[in-house]
Amino acid sequence: MYCVSGEILSEKGLEKGYICVENNIIVKVGKENPSGKPIVKGYITPSFFNAHTHLGDSFVTKKIKNLPRDLEKLVAPPDGLKHRLLGEASDEEIINGIKSSLDFMIKNCTSLFCDFREGGLKGIDIIKRALEDFQIKGILLSRPSSLTYDKNELDMLLKESDGVGLSSISDWDYEEIGKVAKHTKKRNKIFALHASERYRENIDLILDLKPDFLVHMVHATKSDLEKIKEENIPVVVCPRSNVFFNLKPNVKLIREVGVKMLLGTDNAMISMPDVLEEIRWLREHFRDFTIEELLSMVTYLPREIFKLQLPKLEEGSKADFVVLDTKYLKPIFVSSAKGS
Repeated sequence: MYCVSGEILSEKGLEKGYICVENNIIVKVGKENPSGKPIVKGYITPSFFNAHTHLGDSFVTKKIKNLPRDLEKLVAPPDGLKHRLLGEASDEEIINGIKSSLDFMIKNCTSLFCDFREGGLKGIDIIKRALEDFQIKGILLSRPSSLTYDKNELDMLLKESDGVGLSSISDWDYEEIGKVAKHTKKRNKIFALHASERYRENIDLILDLKPDFLVHMVHATKSDLEKIKEENIPVVVCPRSNVFFNLKPNVKLIREVGVKMLLGTDNAMISMPDVLEEIRWLREHFRDFTIEELLSMVTYLPREIFKLQLPKLEEGSKADFVVLDTKYLKPIFVSSAKGS
């Protein structure tokens, strides 16, 4: 048996205590100090959830070191550099890049992620093939192979994926994106998209699509965010990606309005998929956030929003937790039964 102590993160926040484990099962949870010496002390949390990734472009880091810091030139479909490189790359090249990112996430205590997977049916097949060798759960949001609605293609995409994740309303003819959204929602699948990243987009048109969540909202106004809150739509923010493109993350206003906020790492070619780095960045630049808020954004809140079983750090549960040092938020211990 071993014990860890410090502050345990629950849905209610951090509370001083300890956890003892035997045979990968939590056998005791206490509020003071364990009878024996704990092996480590720190913040005790569930494993992490990365709420927004583009793992398909992981391979790009081996091809080009100095990427353009321009959204339009780098990632906008269909002619951004990323999409041209994806079109030229072999399946093996893309799969190996994704595998490298999956391995990195697991080593950095991430057990769940939500990926926007470009490339139509082939793109979904590629990431599924990459996932076969890894104990990590991916929520896979597919994307049509072109910026048009094709009923047959979308039916097949929704059969093979958890839903649809699109670039933005600005890239699409609105009537076409409306058909995609309606079809996806009719099949009870997730519909999500980037919004107000390059510039402010019409929030009413976005909300008419009935998205399950939005990504970025860098240029959203207070009025935009109040409408989002009224519809109970969460926003995934990716601060390091925003900074790469010389954009200011809108996290202060999003928090002020009270919109539910999750954390993602965005394109793997830009930022390694480590949500703790996003937390460290926010902690350094936005001092208003409490450590409980930040840790909840990558543990309980995303699982709740994606309707997944919430982790239980209680007696009788599997030992699925991470211990972080309190100064640098670096993992100092990972339970051996780590999983989703």
